[in-house]
Amino acid sequence: MPRPVALLTLDPLDSRTPVVVAARRTPVGRMGGSLSGVDVTALAAPVLRAIADDVGEPVDEVVLGNCTGPGGDPARVASLAAGLGIDVPALTVDRQCGSGLEALAVAAQRVALGATLIIAGGVESASTAPLRHALQPDGSRRPYSRAPFAPPAFGDPDMGPAAEALAAAAGVSRERQDAYALRSHHLAVRTADRGGFDAELVPLGEVDRDERPRRGLRLDQLARFRPAFADGGTVTVGNSCGVNDGAAAVAVVDEATRRRLGLPGLAIRAYASAGVDPRLPGRGPVPAVRAVLDAAGLGIADVGAFEITEAFAAQVLACTDELGVDATGEVVCAEGGAIALGHPWGASGALLVVRLFSQLVRGDGPRWGVATCAVGGGQGVAMLVERVG
Repeated sequence: MPRPVALLTLDPLDSRTPVVVAARRTPVGRMGGSLSGVDVTALAAPVLRAIADDVGEPVDEVVLGNCTGPGGDPARVASLAAGLGIDVPALTVDRQCGSGLEALAVAAQRVALGATLIIAGGVESASTAPLRHALQPDGSRRPYSRAPFAPPAFGDPDMGPAAEALAAAAGVSRERQDAYALRSHHLAVRTADRGGFDAELVPLGEVDRDERPRRGLRLDQLARFRPAFADGGTVTVGNSCGVNDGAAAVAVVDEATRRRLGLPGLAIRAYASAGVDPRLPGRGPVPAVRAVLDAAGLGIADVGAFEITEAFAAQVLACTDELGVDATGEVVCAEGGAIALGHPWGASGALLVVRLFSQLVRGDGPRWGVATCAVGGGQGVAMLVERVG
């Protein structure tokens, strides 16, 4: 298997080391729910404005991930709508569920090469995604819900059936999946109750909290859900994420600027992307996480906080089992993850880093953190960050 591509950023003392110094997000809404009338521009622009105001420095560029939006470079439209100025260029990237994290990697490279401040993140409005049509062999066009993740020869499974296949291959039981999903909701509700999300949230009108977390959820309730993707299967809507709307972004500056501003932050130490079997795309985080840790000379035990996109409990548990991480302890998604909060595809990778910023920087948490997610079509992305300042 080819070695995953890993970028180890500059020496920790180098003035050009990229550092995240501000992190914000919208509340996450359900598809067709509280944010259903808010398109990608209206989701992203307030977050970009909040980040720019938090830092108070000229913005060199905006980079946003997006999967199912209208096209036309939504990052540029949102940047203009946020009032960042006509002289601020913008770029939209698409690595599906890893798009938001890929945007941060692009920003880190820009800063390492000389930029001073890049705002990077992602946005997704499943509620307002346009209807698309694909050309058929007979010349007609038919609407489709998603673009292909892989050529037909690879099976190109939807993520739900792929999670079911991974659960079977990794031996992850229904009971473990339901218990993990319950944990996600309980942790998210507890975090919200103590104000753990407050500093990162940018309210949109009257929407000032995440819509999905279920208060008082019980294990017996989760056990009643039927398999969603295969007869006799283990993956249900109860132990999976939702389909959601939301935006998240961070400010990435060079270390010299961070010191001048006197701000604590998260130094981006390594980023990796990896390819895996498109039939089991949920495994993608495993080689990507190993790559960033190898690049930094660290081991699993050195990482105090893992933020993994909880698309499916089966996928998280299969990856953490293979990596040797206790998914039930205080290290993995310790304040709740996408099963509870939601999974706005293009924004989710950036949302992971927003969550790490709140835990490591605002909460004076562990030194090292890893953000990672699986990507449809058989890819994984991971970013290693270190608390500094």
